[in-house]
Amino acid sequence: MDARIKYSVLLVGIGLIVAILPYNTAESFRLKSHDLLIKSTSDEIWLSVDQVARFMNNEDSTVQLIDLRSTEQFRECNIPGSINIPYSDLLNPFWEGTINQKQVKKIFYGNSDQTACYAWIIATGLGYENNYIMKGGLNEWFKIVMFTQFSGQKITPLENALFENRFNARKTFTQINSLPDSLKRQFFHSKRLKQSKLDGGCE
Repeated sequence: MDARIKYSVLLVGIGLIVAILPYNTAESFRLKSHDLLIKSTSDEIWLSVDQVARFMNNEDSTVQLIDLRSTEQFRECNIPGSINIPYSDLLNPFWEGTINQKQVKKIFYGNSDQTACYAWIIATGLGYENNYIMKGGLNEWFKIVMFTQFSGQKITPLENALFENRFNARKTFTQINSLPDSLKRQFFHSKRLKQSKLDGGCE
């Protein structure tokens, strides 16, 4: 697509998103559409599923995955460590403390890119920092992390590292999502408790 056409489409899209926001929210956007557009065209806002898998495998506490799908879809399956903020509930003041964390990378994902892009535009437009999008969403996660295999007689060190990263993420994803909801809650509560002790916090 021609760069000028792509630029125009993105600008119109951002304008439409801002236009359908509640009046007081649209008024509180800190970035102008043009500045938001420039930020949105940067490759730096995109993270691959392999990068997200690495964050998950390392239990990186500086990262927060945000699943924008419905509560029902989230209960069916989600990337371990993510929290569910349905896109329709994104502007609920209850979630402001989660989205407005300067030191934490917020990684938005849905089934594909569309909802995550909208969420990124809203969060960034409101002045929240460190927002990212998992490229391809869960569709890409399943395609790359859950279903790919390496074949052939030889494997390079890079392929081996990718395989291990994906295999470990796949194993954790499958294990956690096969648990009943009550056990999932216990699992993540114990992980948070363990992390707070490591950080010198209290129970």
